[in-house]
Formats: sequence, structure tokens, C-alpha cells
Amino acid sequence: MYGKIIKGIAGFYYVHVVESGVYECKAKGIFRKDGVKPLVGDGVEMEVTHEKDMEGNIIRILPRKNELIRPAVANIDQALVVFAVTKPRPHFNLLDRFLVMMESRHIPVVLCFNKTDIAEDPEIAELKEIYRGCGYPLLFTSAKEEENIEELRRVLKGKTTAVAGPSGVGKSSLINLLQSEVKMETGSISSKIERGKHTTRHSELIVLGEDSYIMDTPGFSSLYVNELEKEDLKYCFPEFSPLEGQCRFNGCDHIHEPGCAVKAAVEAGEIHRMRYDDYAMLYGELQGRKRY
Repeated sequence: MYGKIIKGIAGFYYVHVVESGVYECKAKGIFRKDGVKPLVGDGVEMEVTHEKDMEGNIIRILPRKNELIRPAVANIDQALVVFAVTKPRPHFNLLDRFLVMMESRHIPVVLCFNKTDIAEDPEIAELKEIYRGCGYPLLFTSAKEEENIEELRRVLKGKTTAVAGPSGVGKSSLINLLQSEVKMETGSISSKIERGKHTTRHSELIVLGEDSYIMDTPGFSSLYVNELEKEDLKYCFPEFSPLEGQCRFNGCDHIHEPGCAVKAAVEAGEIHRMRYDDYAMLYGELQGRKRY
């Protein structure tokens, strides 16, 4: 019997089988021996151990299209990264790390900025200025006012989408508007630190409609890109790609080299300086990491 893992908690995996329902399963010990852990989104082969209680064992994980470590999900078509326009204001370095992680895995990204109902026009304009040149689709929403929810639904249609972003930006509120089957717990913001309480404890696959799924994923506060080679980082900034081959030196890393077309574009205002500064910071991290 074949199904898809929609949730994993404390060693139990909940496998959705079309026209049968959800089975509570354990993974065979062979996965631990091979160092493989089932992920939400995995297609699996399972054996039923108790049909009445809908229990079974996962005996095989089907080949993955892709996988992420944090959030721990597999087989996603796109990522919807949600930040708030304000309260809390976007942490741009964190956002860029997330974009780099997705680019390195060739996963398309839709950028969603929520809480437009409490935002000022200059705050929205700043976000458009920074990210419009990157080529990512931009959505500005208000879960409270239900603004642009239909547009969001259209973007998600027919896709398996990982929804991710820091806590307190309104991910759960948006998901509650998109479907009625699973109500996500929403949390308040600490006014002192403007950081959301973690409301989602685990990754979970939620059915939106025919061939449309979203994965709500735990809030994250830091992302590391250590598995990336520093020479490959430039390929994770899409706004650099039109300038490929225009630098004075082949293999230019756009850091210290003279005659760099990317640095010239930054100076000319064609590439946003904040994005370039984050690139340079990440490059420095990768350059300085210890190799064992």
C-alpha cells in the first residue's frame, strides 16, 4: 500500500492513503541502520498491521524529488516564505539566507509579506525596492483584513508548498484562511522582543484541494548555509545572473576583484546594496569556516 506522510511526531508517522484515510505508522529499523529518516512529504510503501485501528509500518521510502533539513520536508514544488511588513520588521539577513537555501536546492520561492493592515506605505515600498529586482513573485497580504488571500490561493493551486518564516508573522493565520480542515494555533507577539511564540511544533502536510497541499513548518530563527561552497554562492543570487561573463576576470566572485560587473551594478543602484552586503557577509562566513 502506498501513501504520503502528512505528519511525524515522536517516532510515529501519519500516512495519508487516498480513499482509505490516515494510518499511524512506525518506520522499520532498517531506516535507522541506513541513516535515513522519513520526512513529511515523503511518498512511502507501507504494510498494514492493524486494519481496524489503522496502524502500519513504513517499509520503503520512495525516491525524493528534493528535501530540506530545516524545515524538514521532502518533495516540495515551491516555498512560500512569509515575513511581516512590520511587527516584527523583516530580518533581511535571515530572509536572504532562506532564499539562498532554496536557490541551492532549485526550489522556486514566492515571497509573501503579511500584516499590510498595520504597515506604512514607505515600509511596503522598501520591500518592493529590495526584492522586486530578484525575480521572486511578491505578495502583500493581510490575514486580518483577508487582503490578497484569493491571489495567494491561486499561487498555491496544484502545488505542494512549504510555508516557512519566522514566528509571529502570521503564517498560521494565513493557513487558517486558506482551508478549514486543520486549525493552526496562532500565537501572540512579545511586545518586548517582538518575536513570536513558537506555535507550530512539527511539520504537517495539509490538503488545500485537488493536488494542492501546504506544509506548515516550525518557525525558525537562524539558517546556516555551511554545506554550500563559497564559489557557488553567487549562483544563489538571481539578480547576479544577467551579468554573468561581464566581469573582467573569469570566475569572478564579486568580492575583491577589480572590473567586477556586479559591484558596478551595486554602485549604479541596479542591484540593491542590502542584498549585496548580505552576499558578501555569507561569502565571508563560507570562506572562514573550518574544514575537517
